[in-house]
Amino acid sequence: MMQVFHYPQPFTLENGQVLPELQIGYHTWGTYQPGAKVVWICHALTANSDAADWWKGLVGEGTFMNATDYFIVCANILGSCYGTTGPLSSHSKTGNPYYADFPQVTIRDMVAAHILLRQHLGIEKIYLLMGGSMGGYQVLEWAIMEPSIIERLFLIATSPSESAWGVAVHTAQRLAIEADGTWQHAAPDAGAKGLKAARAIGMLTYRNYQTFQEKQTDPDPEKIDHFKASSYLNYQGDKLVKRFNAYSYWLLTKSMDSHHLARKRGGDLIQTLGTIHQPTLIIGILGDILCPVDEQRFMAAHLPDSQLIEIESAYGHDGFIIETEQITTHLRLWLADDAV
Repeated sequence: MMQVFHYPQPFTLENGQVLPELQIGYHTWGTYQPGAKVVWICHALTANSDAADWWKGLVGEGTFMNATDYFIVCANILGSCYGTTGPLSSHSKTGNPYYADFPQVTIRDMVAAHILLRQHLGIEKIYLLMGGSMGGYQVLEWAIMEPSIIERLFLIATSPSESAWGVAVHTAQRLAIEADGTWQHAAPDAGAKGLKAARAIGMLTYRNYQTFQEKQTDPDPEKIDHFKASSYLNYQGDKLVKRFNAYSYWLLTKSMDSHHLARKRGGDLIQTLGTIHQPTLIIGILGDILCPVDEQRFMAAHLPDSQLIEIESAYGHDGFIIETEQITTHLRLWLADDAV
């Protein structure tokens, strides 16, 4: 069940703009007490704080990350639409939703909000900080922002800076949203058709050529319309529109574009990675075209205490939430070795 932390004080963003207050939606599993092994999960773009729902097989009852062995926390990110302050939230002074007036946020702003929640919960140490894709961006930032709090990192299908490829994908998605005639209307469903198109673009990078060939090729060579691949993208687009919001999607892709660990830290990515001394497990997915394994290999080469595992997955980038059996095997072995 989602819980809500209300921070009634001004929250200053990295760009200098100020939110008059902050609300953070979050889930916990287990009971926290001093000395407990805290696992904090950072979620990706359109996920929410219920990690046991979207990371089935890895988090929750009967899995490796369970409430008996760990106290688990996952917080919804700033700017999203699942319980934490974002474009659909009402401004305390006007009483109206922000919509297009919500300020731009960065990954560091999201982590700053996580830190407020950590302090509220009285957590002094995080045994394992973990996340995939955009969640990994948060993990890396947090490791630098609170090095004495974070003890271990688990990163999968992620990178220390957004690639030009990633920026290009996000730009195409935002162009789709902006082309919707309802975009920036003062309504929660503004840009819905554009969001559907943006999701279709995203699906091309979350999977890959091989996956579409294997799963979406039509068996009927006489067909001239209504192809399986088209139906699949329409289905995925409609599915996201029902549960997410175009304002948040547009905003959060912007936050990913600005992700660069060395920003305001000297500009040298290799040097910045060298300051992260926590033991780190990195998993790269062969066939991931959104965050290719070259990005994980780069991190492994420059993080002082890291181990890189490369896994196969027919699901491309989405393998980070699907291949829970492989992930569990490697994570369990790594934590056991680290404890020796």
